[in-house]
Amino acid sequence: MPRSATVTYRVFATPPEVALAAAEFFMSNVVSAANARGIARVAISGGTTPKAMFALLANPAQPFVKQVPWDKLDLYWVDERCVGPEDADSNYRMTCEALLSKVLLPAERVHRMEGELEPEEAAARYEAAIRNGFRLEGAETPTFDLVLLGMGDDGHTASLFPHTEALNEMSHIVVANHVPQKDTWRITLTWPVITQGREVAFLIEGAGKAQVLHDVFEGPYQPETYPSQIIRPANGRLTLLLDAAASSKLPEPVNGTGTLELR
Repeated sequence: MPRSATVTYRVFATPPEVALAAAEFFMSNVVSAANARGIARVAISGGTTPKAMFALLANPAQPFVKQVPWDKLDLYWVDERCVGPEDADSNYRMTCEALLSKVLLPAERVHRMEGELEPEEAAARYEAAIRNGFRLEGAETPTFDLVLLGMGDDGHTASLFPHTEALNEMSHIVVANHVPQKDTWRITLTWPVITQGREVAFLIEGAGKAQVLHDVFEGPYQPETYPSQIIRPANGRLTLLLDAAASSKLPEPVNGTGTLELR
């Protein structure tokens, strides 16, 4: 049976407001982790909403550039396409262009997935990098301070697609996942690692996501069909940052905030 979780969803009128809230959420969690443990370990996703958030984090007209402790941030990726770092489809390239090229984040603190390698090799190398970076021993798994996720219109998150092998993986930190519906391979963190994050949040926008968002969080538990349903954090707390269009099929929030109890 799935573990219970409290989902808090915050609704904003427009995508730019979601991006600003996401940047504030990012900064707050990085500052908190750095103050508490001397380091903040964050796993990020690709996509339109993170790109807008990255642009705000890097904008000198915003407070984030000076307030984020970049020298104490270790940046990882939730998933990556099997392409090189210069490819237009690379999550790493997007992050570089929107954020990394504009802030003082030391290169040794940027941990990219090597999508240009054979998928299994890339997954094994990234798992080794995480084990080394977190100084894990034996079967220990990492606890990221913040994991930022998106959701596809098919209910996938990270590169955990419906009815794919990675949904059954519980012993690895990172896996190569074949995605038949896209005729491709992806590299992804596994769901037990994602759910172990201290803070886990979805950034979701657009009317095209309204129905699947409803199905994931208010429909029957079918994680093979809707992999996002499997993301129920170990601490029982999950945050959604949404625009009004995406949230239109959820219960009306009070003063912009709503909650759902998942059982």
